[in-house]
Amino acid sequence: MKLRTTFLLIPIVALLCATSCDRDERPADFPPTLSTDPNDAQLPTTNSNEGNAVVTSGLTKDYLNTNRGIWQKPELILELLGNLEDKVVADIGAGTGFFAFRLAPKAKKVIAVDINPVYTRALDSLKVFRLADDVQDRLVTRLGRENSPKLEKEEVDIAIIVNTFVYIKDKVSYLRELKKGIKEGGKLLIVEFKKKKLPDFVEPPQKYRLPLYEAEKLLYQAGYTKIEANDTALDYQYVLVAEK
Repeated sequence: MKLRTTFLLIPIVALLCATSCDRDERPADFPPTLSTDPNDAQLPTTNSNEGNAVVTSGLTKDYLNTNRGIWQKPELILELLGNLEDKVVADIGAGTGFFAFRLAPKAKKVIAVDINPVYTRALDSLKVFRLADDVQDRLVTRLGRENSPKLEKEEVDIAIIVNTFVYIKDKVSYLRELKKGIKEGGKLLIVEFKKKKLPDFVEPPQKYRLPLYEAEKLLYQAGYTKIEANDTALDYQYVLVAEK
């Protein structure tokens, strides 16, 4: 059994390594000049699926090597979502499953959405090792698109977008599309890095981050209500909670 487990893990690690290795092969002009219109704020993608994963998850090798479990304060963020026992949660830009694996034991169901099949396939395999037998079925993956999380109408009670919102190209359009997948009265939680001097592992660089007030404005433009901002709970990030 031990030998079998080792062989199962090898392709998973290889997939994730392939993705992270490509993160150093970004164009020389990365990031490019951005539009002054917050609706157009974006960072580049490449033509490869691995490049798109960088856009979706905002992860780099340095980012993966930091003590994210400490500075991200995941338990605090989960507390903001309230009781998840009977809730379906969409983790948009799930990446390597930092939040998806923490949500699964608490929620009725977690839909881990990413535009890169490398990540969705890896999560489908890793959940066998990361989650208890009776929890594994609660975590499902969904291959999204750059302009849509591919959720069904009113499929989820809550959606979270952590360290990913700044990388979405047409933010208002995406938020409106996402809103269709959230039930009436459901929540959207966004966590993004503050536009101030932060440790070097943070991406994107300071000048390309989205200020809190601009993120709030985009939520209003997309038709969300009861928007609450928290700029103090996390050292490096702000939190926005909105309602459909």
